[in-house]
Amino acid sequence: MKSTRRAIALTLVGALTATALAACSSSGSGDGDGESADGKTTLKVVSLLPGSEPEAIDAFNEQVKQFEDANPDIDVVPEEYEWKATTFAAQLAGGTLPDVFEIPFTDAKTLVENKQIADLDEQFRTLPYADKFNPAIIEAGTGPDGHVYAIPAKNVYGVGLHYNRALFESAGLDPDSPPTTWDQVREYAKKIADTNPGVAGYAQMTQNNTGGWQLTVNTYSRGGRVQEVGDDGKATESLDNDGTKEALEFLQALRWEDNSMGSNFLLDWGTMNEAFAAGQVGMYTSGSDVYTSMVQSNGLDPATYGLTALPLDGDDAGVLTGGTLAAMPAKATDDKKAAAVKWIDFFYLNKLVDQDAAVKDAQTLVASDQPVGTPVLPMFSKEQYLENQEWIKDYINVPLNQMTGYTDTMFDLPLVGEPSQKTQEVYALMDPVVQAVLTDQNADIDKLLADANKQAQALLDQG
Repeated sequence: MKSTRRAIALTLVGALTATALAACSSSGSGDGDGESADGKTTLKVVSLLPGSEPEAIDAFNEQVKQFEDANPDIDVVPEEYEWKATTFAAQLAGGTLPDVFEIPFTDAKTLVENKQIADLDEQFRTLPYADKFNPAIIEAGTGPDGHVYAIPAKNVYGVGLHYNRALFESAGLDPDSPPTTWDQVREYAKKIADTNPGVAGYAQMTQNNTGGWQLTVNTYSRGGRVQEVGDDGKATESLDNDGTKEALEFLQALRWEDNSMGSNFLLDWGTMNEAFAAGQVGMYTSGSDVYTSMVQSNGLDPATYGLTALPLDGDDAGVLTGGTLAAMPAKATDDKKAAAVKWIDFFYLNKLVDQDAAVKDAQTLVASDQPVGTPVLPMFSKEQYLENQEWIKDYINVPLNQMTGYTDTMFDLPLVGEPSQKTQEVYALMDPVVQAVLTDQNADIDKLLADANKQAQALLDQG
């Protein structure tokens, strides 16, 4: 057995581990409306999260107008969208997704195997930068036939520690000196909770598969791995590893000894961001890119925001990395595919490699007070990323001076990809483990992990 506990020290210019997701159960959705009455191709696309701020909607609509002016034969119809593991399969099966939708890296491989997303290879190859992607990133959306089915889109992230600077100050902590160890996170969390009754000094996602996702983050940061894959491709679950156990013991101590985790133990990605933006959470872990979403959807006050590197402890400790792909339903027509790749090029990618597009995008966002410059990881290379940042330096409006704990280390992070087999199904099994530790003072961590590991292995053995 080849153990994935072996160090996977990847830099941003190195490879990201390609991953696969749990099987989705249906054969794919329809391709929606075809041509409009005036002969244009109608293309439904992901816009913003439901409930986004008016300024964010204005900026998106302006980008749609710019695209339609440049492509008068395409009519773009924006649709609000939030990917959730618990609803995505049903949306895809029911044909209710937009023509262009977003999925995490963990989805694509299984969706390709199940013939649920369209082959975009021919259209993708028309992009002038098609061969310039980090090979491991493009691999995430590539099928066994070598064709590209899902295109790297919004960003690639490394998980960081997000913190509320105002809550730090109220607890007598220096917001310019965030914690660098898990012991310090615990210490700071207690000070924040003690000083601010009702506030969680530290909070943890626990539902809609995010509990499993973030427990995996916590595991990696302590040198553990939740899945090992042999040279023959056979996966073995290892949820009962020391890193996962330590992560749960850490949460157990914060909850029951320190009383520093508040009272809401059913948080997911969206509700966590909402609580943090509202000043109800002192610290939590998530992708480095969530600042943008919290400004667009949750009214975050930039002055209160801080981002620092994830604490790493022990041999083989690493930072979980992931990202977003753009895909289409399997039955998408060639006309829609061509229109979709033009949109993906315009909205997501060309601004990363073309100076004029980068400046125009930044100008459009700044005009509506939208974030420009949120830290993400390079899709192409470190050099391309730095050149892009130079192009838009006059428009960057995010508080980068409050994110130096992350940005000073982002090119040297030991990145580790998500588990490669049955990812979301295994995450779902881990949710109740985290919930039990936070709601039952006598929770038996060893038994919880042993039971979850047995269930997860059974899933893997199904093939």
